[in-house]
Amino acid sequence: MALFVPHNFKVSLFYVEGDPEDAAPASEQIVCEGAFSDVSGLEATMTVKTLKEGGRNWGEVQLAGPTTFSPVILKRGVTETRHMWELMDHVGRQAGYAYRLQGRIEVWDQSRDEDAGGEARPLLVWKLRNVMPSKFKGPELSSTASQVAIEELHLVYEGLELERRPFEGGADAG
Repeated sequence: MALFVPHNFKVSLFYVEGDPEDAAPASEQIVCEGAFSDVSGLEATMTVKTLKEGGRNWGEVQLAGPTTFSPVILKRGVTETRHMWELMDHVGRQAGYAYRLQGRIEVWDQSRDEDAGGEARPLLVWKLRNVMPSKFKGPELSSTASQVAIEELHLVYEGLELERRPFEGGADAG
């Protein structure tokens, strides 16, 4: 069983020309990519519906209901790049309301794969479907503060998938 260190990850938001559900989309254009200090909110919650059947006195039938997804929150130290703000600005102010992106969050294995030329490989890949920014928070600026200025971007999305990746020995992940 492989364990991963949670601080080795990369986030990519990209625009797909053509149908994003295709196995091989026409093209991907990276809009925002990089390392973040925190990624939180990878969460799917299914609303359970209960059904009381007549004559069934020992509990209720549990039925699967709709699934909702929590916003993903990306945090990083302020840099010279403005990708996060430009994305929020485009969707909010520049009338790009229908502009949806696809997202990928890769958690990297720090061991080197000798078959891949000594390169690190993604251990887990989370895919986000139909991503839209819902909140941008700029850094708190204080001349007396000693911590790094942090900016954050909140993303809402319509689907979450954990990509299946082969592990050592050819066995599929789970």
